[in-house]
Amino acid sequence: MAVDYATLKKGGFMRQKQKNHFSLRLRVVGGQVTARQLAKISEVADQYGHGYVHLTSRQGVEIPFIRLEDIDEVKEALAEGDVAPGVCGPRVRTITACQGSETCPNGCIESEKLAQELDQRYFGRELPHKFKFGITACQNNCLKAEENDLGIKGGLKVDWKKESCINCGLCAKVCREKAITITDGVVEIDREKCNYCGRCAFGCPTDSFDTIPGYIVSFGGLFGNHISKGEPIIPFIEDHDKLMKVCDATIGFFNEHANPGERFKFTIERVGRQELEKAVREAYNS
Repeated sequence: MAVDYATLKKGGFMRQKQKNHFSLRLRVVGGQVTARQLAKISEVADQYGHGYVHLTSRQGVEIPFIRLEDIDEVKEALAEGDVAPGVCGPRVRTITACQGSETCPNGCIESEKLAQELDQRYFGRELPHKFKFGITACQNNCLKAEENDLGIKGGLKVDWKKESCINCGLCAKVCREKAITITDGVVEIDREKCNYCGRCAFGCPTDSFDTIPGYIVSFGGLFGNHISKGEPIIPFIEDHDKLMKVCDATIGFFNEHANPGERFKFTIERVGRQELEKAVREAYNS
């Protein structure tokens, strides 16, 4: 009987060099795997693989050396531990994310929560080619947001509160962009220099900054045979619903304009960045 390799790949089973053996990519969202899932993955790797897993550069977990005849048993066994196969091929891939503001002192947004939301919204959606989301919660950029087709970086918009300031000068000292100056006890923020890192607010001992969390979204990143840094269109998106509209518009633009096998960066270049900017701004302002 002929093997439908395309369907297997769609379901996360990638062919190996060894005949009738597959490396199974698992569904991992935002780099989070529960202890229960880990236990089941370990069990399956021992029973059906070679007793180890491979951790990918995009927070993925793969079990190599799954035999063709064991595929159905493997899926059933994994399901017992709430573990699902991932996807490969021309569709929305794993949503990567750092731990975010829930645990990281530098985090400006809840990146893990956002990863779960984007996963539910887009994971596995069929597209002309693969499409990658990456979320990082602050300017430290642990998840390298700009390498993704659509990257999301958390930030804080800050405003100084004179009434609670003790003029210690710490905000100016910790600002790596030199966006803060203090003159006669007045803190001034250069909005052109500010990169929304939030260090001034995090470092302030008297909570003298109002903060608004938001998102810096980059488009068209690529890291492979060709390397390209994604670039933003809207400097800072404060509203969560507007962020979702921008993501919807981006996926829609790629689906409408991309040729089969064409990454988003090259679609932008061929169609024109001004057309993407138009679609994104229309969604943002709707």
